[in-house]
Amino acid sequence: MFKFITNRPLWLNIIIGIVLALGIFSLFLLSLNWLTDHGKSATVPSVTGKSYDEAIKIIKQAGFDYEVQDSVYIDTAKPFSVIKQIPDADEVVKSNRTIFLIVNRSVPPLVEMPNLVGYSLRNALMVLKNLDLKLGDTTFKPDFAKNAILEQLYNGNSISPGTELRKGSIISLVLGDGVGDREFTVPVIIGMEYSEAKRILEANGIVIGAIVPDPNVTDTARSWIYKQRPERFDEDKRIQKIRSGQTIDVWLQIDKPIVDSTDKNLEL
Repeated sequence: MFKFITNRPLWLNIIIGIVLALGIFSLFLLSLNWLTDHGKSATVPSVTGKSYDEAIKIIKQAGFDYEVQDSVYIDTAKPFSVIKQIPDADEVVKSNRTIFLIVNRSVPPLVEMPNLVGYSLRNALMVLKNLDLKLGDTTFKPDFAKNAILEQLYNGNSISPGTELRKGSIISLVLGDGVGDREFTVPVIIGMEYSEAKRILEANGIVIGAIVPDPNVTDTARSWIYKQRPERFDEDKRIQKIRSGQTIDVWLQIDKPIVDSTDKNLEL
């Protein structure tokens, strides 16, 4: 069976083997070009922003395959429109390559309503943005916590944390205006030591505003209040009112001032 090999000199068999090997290798290289479409390329068409159906038609006409890689929701884009394509438009790639598409959803996905109560307005806006929720109306009501979220509303009704709603939903917020709803007569703090007056005022939600010390005052806490604004009475001798969260400005001196005994401090 193998006489045609054994009857030839060894060197001749080796040469024949080398020639056959080179022939098979050359045939493989030629077929590889055919199998992989080597050397054949095409320009990727632009389908971003187009409807899904229109994009598929354009891709097929250009000789490419397609595949939906993912879907997202962007409220400013049309439903079923192409948000992104991979590869990008105008890239030169091999023919028959698959173009991957990211398509905009027609219905917004559901998210859980967070608990914004107690947050500052700035932090609440960040949370809403991260969840693709929109800020609606902001209203204020008396509360000592200025710009803190007191209530969260959806369609005019309170919405509990964890409630599912669509992305893009509008959430309205009720914030504290920094002023409490408790109103009382302006207290008289003239003749009081600053540290004591500060303690009493802060316990009732009143903040000391501007502090104006005399030049010789070196220890604010141990100095004495000789003037305040607002005072208990206005220019027409009418009693003035103040709320929690509002401020009283004070003027300080080293010596305890003489106070009219008929003008007693008002207990808060």
